[in-house]
Amino acid sequence: MTPLLIIDAANVVGSVPDGWWRDRFGATERLRDALTDVPTTGVPGVQPPVDVVMVVEGKARGVESSDTIRVVPASTSGDGDDAIVDLVRTEGADRTCYVVTADRGLKARVTELGAAVLGPSSVR
Repeated sequence: MTPLLIIDAANVVGSVPDGWWRDRFGATERLRDALTDVPTTGVPGVQPPVDVVMVVEGKARGVESSDTIRVVPASTSGDGDDAIVDLVRTEGADRTCYVVTADRGLKARVTELGAAVLGPSSVR
């Protein structure tokens, strides 16, 4: 079964001080567009093909999916971390699952569910 790569968009966008805070929506769109080839090229340690899901929250909630990257908005009542944990539980349960984040709390939550964690530099 194709591995699942879940990207904590807010954490990855925030990992590089390039002015993202002035335009969170645009920075998240640029990240999505930069990931276009990941399903067919993979990332270090993850061979292709791979299903890529990017979780967005806050001002980036309106970013849409592309042809190759599925975008999942966090619910208005929850945060991105909760949405990522739910994806690991539901879509990552029966296959290899990776979460891209540097958030320590989220790392602990998803590794308890069996997901592996990669740092933001793996997709930057």
